[in-house]
Amino acid sequence: MQNVQTLKGFRDFLPIQARKRAYVLETLKKVFESYGFEPLETPALEYEEILTGKYGDEGDKLIYKFEDNGKRKVAMRYDQTVPLARVVAQYQNELPIPFKRYQIQNVWRAENTQKGRFREFLQVDADIVGSYSPLADAEVISLALNSMKVLGFKKSQIWINDRSVIDRLFRDKKLSSVLDKLEKIGRENVISELQKSGVDNATEMLSELEKSERTEKLQEIFNVLEKEGYKENEDFKFVPNLARGLDYYTGIIFEIKIPDSAYLLSVAGGGRYDNLIGMFANKDIPAVGFSFGFDRLIEAMEELDLFPKELNTNALFVAFSSSELQEKAMKVAQDLRNKGVNAEFYLDDATLEKQLKYADKKRIAYVLIVEKDKFNLKNMSTGNQEEVKIEEIGKILT
Repeated sequence: MQNVQTLKGFRDFLPIQARKRAYVLETLKKVFESYGFEPLETPALEYEEILTGKYGDEGDKLIYKFEDNGKRKVAMRYDQTVPLARVVAQYQNELPIPFKRYQIQNVWRAENTQKGRFREFLQVDADIVGSYSPLADAEVISLALNSMKVLGFKKSQIWINDRSVIDRLFRDKKLSSVLDKLEKIGRENVISELQKSGVDNATEMLSELEKSERTEKLQEIFNVLEKEGYKENEDFKFVPNLARGLDYYTGIIFEIKIPDSAYLLSVAGGGRYDNLIGMFANKDIPAVGFSFGFDRLIEAMEELDLFPKELNTNALFVAFSSSELQEKAMKVAQDLRNKGVNAEFYLDDATLEKQLKYADKKRIAYVLIVEKDKFNLKNMSTGNQEEVKIEEIGKILT
């Protein structure tokens, strides 16, 4: 007998969950495009050399690598930032600069599976390539905050730092991945790991880091954000021990937190990475951007009850009260579709009770019951039913 289940770390999304994901994605696309960002898609596979050496030792260990049938060494997309760098280098004469893009695709990581950790997951990225201006940094931060607002979060806050604040004290880039665990494993465990990594005065250095002052570049970005109406320590704040473990960050780094949520991990993170694209293009090309942790975003929205009550776009089911009316129901459904109404009807001969149970299981909001000489509209949430005219259906459902 076949093993009928998904691979470890991989998931199916049944209609209810898929609709939630689609709702969030469509909302984010509208926000991104309101800022002038354009969509980009890249292949699932890249040459191995494109991806390796960009994420640090820990990241490199998680890349899915293999040899294809043509004996080429290839790797599966680990994130969307490195593929973006490759795209900009490859098509640099065809793209407008600054290049503002968003990308929504799956990535793959050979993680040890645990709660919240998957081997295939969706990332939602937005980046600006080609500008050193603090206005670019401020715009991606504004975009992230506005995205959270449009999704319904009453409170979200961006924690911001500058990599130079960390690099001044912790020059070994590998230590950033240790500092990045501060919120997850706590101060004492981070100090212990720093000591194991050769930092003898770890307690003093961490304390000094936490007392650091903001850089001039950060102050410029904060000034822009305040001019746009965002408030420091409410919408954004300086957090000198914020690290973000990836090696390619060169300037500002930031994460989105949700103060009123029990889901304390960040739902998005990003920063400036001015050297990465230049590795492929053989010249300096600045870039800044961020990525949503899509699964965490969904969980936080579920926790705070931010999804609309009705996500099923098939808002109407056309039922027949008796078998001889099935063909009439089919024609009514088609007429409604031609008028722009999403309408479904039952494909087999069935009792009205069975049809209603089917509509209820699909969480369809209304059922139009076709009688011999009239139409009754049933509200499935309240159970109320009233006689209606076909011409009224469109108005009722909007």
